Amino acid sequence: MFGRLGRVMVRRRRWVVAGTLAFLVFAGVWGTGVFGSLTGGSGFDDPGSESVRADRILDGPLGRYGNDVVVLYRDPARTVDDPAYAGAVQRAVGALPPGSVARAESYWSTRDPAFVSRDRHSTYVVLQLASRDDDRRHVERYEQLRPTLSVPGVEVRFGGLVPMTEQVNRESLGDVARAEMISLPVLAVLLVLVFRGAVAAGLTLAVGVSVALGGLVLLRVVALVEDISTMAVNVVTILALALAIDYALLVVGRFRDELTRAPDVETAVARTMATAGRTVTFSGLTAAAALACTLVFPSRFMHSMGWAGVTVALMAVAGSLTLLLALLGFAGHRVNSLRVPLGRRRAAGDGRHWYRLAHAVMRRPLAVTLGVVALLLALGAPFATANWARPGDWVQPADGEARSVTRVLAAGFPRDPAKIVTAVVEADAPPGRDALGEYARRLDAVPHVTGARVTGVHGSQARVTLGYAIDPMSPEARTMVERLRAEPPPAGARALFTGMPASRVDIVDMVFERLPWMVLLAAAVSFAVMFLAFGSVVLPLQAVALNLLSLSAALGAIRLVFQDGWFSGVLGFVPIGAVDVNFPLLVVVIAFGVAMDYEVFLVARIREEHRRTGDLREAVAVGIQRTAGVVTGAGLLLAVVVGGFVLSEITVMKMIGVGVVLAILVDLTLVRGLLVPATFALLGERIWWAPGRRAAPARPSMIEERAGTP
Repeated sequence: MFGRLGRVMVRRRRWVVAGTLAFLVFAGVWGTGVFGSLTGGSGFDDPGSESVRADRILDGPLGRYGNDVVVLYRDPARTVDDPAYAGAVQRAVGALPPGSVARAESYWSTRDPAFVSRDRHSTYVVLQLASRDDDRRHVERYEQLRPTLSVPGVEVRFGGLVPMTEQVNRESLGDVARAEMISLPVLAVLLVLVFRGAVAAGLTLAVGVSVALGGLVLLRVVALVEDISTMAVNVVTILALALAIDYALLVVGRFRDELTRAPDVETAVARTMATAGRTVTFSGLTAAAALACTLVFPSRFMHSMGWAGVTVALMAVAGSLTLLLALLGFAGHRVNSLRVPLGRRRAAGDGRHWYRLAHAVMRRPLAVTLGVVALLLALGAPFATANWARPGDWVQPADGEARSVTRVLAAGFPRDPAKIVTAVVEADAPPGRDALGEYARRLDAVPHVTGARVTGVHGSQARVTLGYAIDPMSPEARTMVERLRAEPPPAGARALFTGMPASRVDIVDMVFERLPWMVLLAAAVSFAVMFLAFGSVVLPLQAVALNLLSLSAALGAIRLVFQDGWFSGVLGFVPIGAVDVNFPLLVVVIAFGVAMDYEVFLVARIREEHRRTGDLREAVAVGIQRTAGVVTGAGLLLAVVVGGFVLSEITVMKMIGVGVVLAILVDLTLVRGLLVPATFALLGERIWWAPGRRAAPARPSMIEERAGTP
């Protein structure tokens, strides 16, 4: 089937390329419109959590009581007691369109001294936007109101949840363009060096860019039925480029080898499809399945990542098996044109050092296995003590507008108005005011709560608003939420808590409740793919175990870098003593899928050599040697693509870049160079075991690379 598909792509290459060009024009016009539709929040919350259930009640008749926007004003020359300063701010607030806000409070409307800084040169205004609006509508409304709130001659900065969401969205979209501007030229140079020729490199890069543009179309299609996070767009855009180049690298490399043996170009393409095409298909299915594992998490963010990632992985496979083959049909033997002289050494390396290293490892397999496993577990150990957080204004750079507002409020004001927790009290009958007052007083007595009062009653529902005075991502904030939820509500009633500290607790709990299911699902899918590919029960277990070990080192590094601040100055971020709980999951999914790709590439060649020679140790050494160029080149290129995230202004994007790059480096060195040959030597022929069989089967595997004509 694969061989026939290759022949069809060559014979219909003009139609394939023409259709692709038309699709790319459509992608450039319609697909890039996905960026304009991503103005809403990221959707990190669990729809079934206590905090989200409370938010739904507050969107009803009871109503919210929150400070969505904090407008910070500062005049270095005048104090808030100056009538000109006071009048200008009051006129700006009074000019807000009727119905645009549900509540606006300032020093002059409340006479609360907490609204004035200690030096009296700064003040803030809090706005609650209209209820029953989703994140997107809140951001749009804020953008409409922002110009009205400006005051000539006065410094104005915007903080709070809604401005932070808008600012992070804007910064994230800028990061996409910046990362691609940096990574594409570097990719072009590296591809030329890897292929030792400009034509082969150009074909690979063209397919990568095409798949990335096509990924935007798929994202916009997904966005028609599901909200898509802006940060998910960053991940998926670069993932599309990375996977497409990864697969194209394998296909083009095999095509160049087949050209030396095939009688014509069409046969070379057909043979390439029967070998590398099969491998790409299985690898793409593995990557798609790994990304689909995020669907076990109910949050909108993880759902958008899962669906978008699956579609992009499948598009990368489709582009490699259609457009790339058509381009190879046009290029033919010219794929080796415009060679780059690199002396007598092959651009991808001949792998002799990998061959020697594999034999050296297999002479002492137990010692190497124990040593490397101990090292990887030690590197991963810090991850077990991470303090988990959820995204907030801390993801911005140090000079980010919303983050700077939070910093100024903490340093110069009695309290931060954005630090609010809301308790929703529901009862079968209208709760008594005395009982509600007593409940509010008990909540007020919880450590770190700065004030609790009843702010609304409607029928059998009541709203209690609490302030707090600690970092919502700190361990103390989690303890505060647990203490609040432990306080018994009035008799016959139940209480639900929401707000940043409460939603953070709910998100972290949701992730760790579902994480074992994600790991189990990813392991089961990988096991199934490897079993179908090689007919072995032991081999998939070995592959999953080694990949999880390589990930442990990357996750430990994430803890040390982003919680403890190692190399924070070099990476350009300010640590907060916590690690976001969502983004290490993406590191695991992306890196796990890629590592399984490399495992399929490597084991397919080991199996081929083992069937040819019958000597397992020699087959392992030769397999590692012959895949060194493809796997190392693919890993290096993927590291460059994903490494663009390290330059992001958004801290969680840096987290993905650092984590995936480290996972790739560990997999390419410690795992492929040491653990794979060591475990093959320890297991011996048992590596191929399956029920009813003790050795490798006589029949070819489903993805074994054969040199013959299909």
